[in-house]
Amino acid sequence: MIEIIKNRLKQGYRTSNFPNEKPELPERFRGRPALNQDLCASGCADCLSACPTQALTKSPDPEGKTLSLDMGRCLFCGECAKSCPDGAIVFTRDHRLAANKREDLLIQSQEVKLAASLKEEMRRLFGRSLKLRQVSAGGCSACEAELTALNNVVFDLGRFGIQFVASPRHADGLVITGPVTKHMKEALQLAYQAVPEPKIVIAVGACALSGGPFMDSTEQLGGANAIVPVDLYIPGCPPHPLTILDGLLRLLGRLEDKMETVK
Repeated sequence: MIEIIKNRLKQGYRTSNFPNEKPELPERFRGRPALNQDLCASGCADCLSACPTQALTKSPDPEGKTLSLDMGRCLFCGECAKSCPDGAIVFTRDHRLAANKREDLLIQSQEVKLAASLKEEMRRLFGRSLKLRQVSAGGCSACEAELTALNNVVFDLGRFGIQFVASPRHADGLVITGPVTKHMKEALQLAYQAVPEPKIVIAVGACALSGGPFMDSTEQLGGANAIVPVDLYIPGCPPHPLTILDGLLRLLGRLEDKMETVK
């Protein structure tokens, strides 16, 4: 026990100062994809064939934006960037991925639209204290593990007044992971109905946004918005805890909501 206490004292203060300071991300972290349409000139389709979830599409466009990437389908595997001979696709270090609308996850350039905050009345209700019930609707436990990590000493979700609760009847909203399998459809509907009004729904991970790598399976329903209305979409496979935290804070009006260019 004494050795444990000594080691803990050596570690010092470990809680991240996010969002007041730039977050520290692992070396292998892949953030928001960025497309450079000017470099996509060879006419090949290598990136399309390399993508395992058809997140990339290419079509004629009068403005020259022929390439599109759907972050809701993207697994952030990086295969498209590796296969592109022109370097038109890159994965930045930007952890900010969350959006309010499914269509806002479609990327055609380096300009992005970040998630906006809830309306004033909803911010008044949830801005200082938000209770969430997590529903794993057929997930593989990867996104669930990242949500669990939000409660550790590094991210300390509770310092923002956000907590996970055991019952939807005690919650202000749902956090949904997984592609929503047929067997979980009714359970998700019941959980949603049990949350008192007004309520919010947050979809986390590629599976909950589009079905992810399971989108071709007949046993899944294509994500959370096929069953319940979604207020916040957080892409990733799985998303980093900071990506999830960034989305939650933006939804609560704790961070600026504006158009920004990824650098």
